[in-house]
Amino acid sequence: MPYIKKDQRPGADAAIQPLIDHLKGLPVEEQDGVLNYVITRTIKAVYPLKYFHLNRALGVLSAITLEFYRRVIGPYEDTKINENGDVT
Repeated sequence: MPYIKKDQRPGADAAIQPLIDHLKGLPVEEQDGVLNYVITRTIKAVYPLKYFHLNRALGVLSAITLEFYRRVIGPYEDTKINENGDVT
């Protein structure tokens, strides 16, 4: 997860919460497309169109993927292995 300073979180959380509420209020079949749109617009707005910055953006997206797997999906899979047994 992005380990930002605790004093930076309230401002980000206040800005993000309405978006989370909006996404959760959408039909499930629309959530992924809207989330993709939001992330794409955000990245395009934050990173200038120069190779250096686009490379940074790809690094952030890759890090998000890896960290989400490490912190959320991996532990979930471990729980399910304990509940149901491992693949044999």
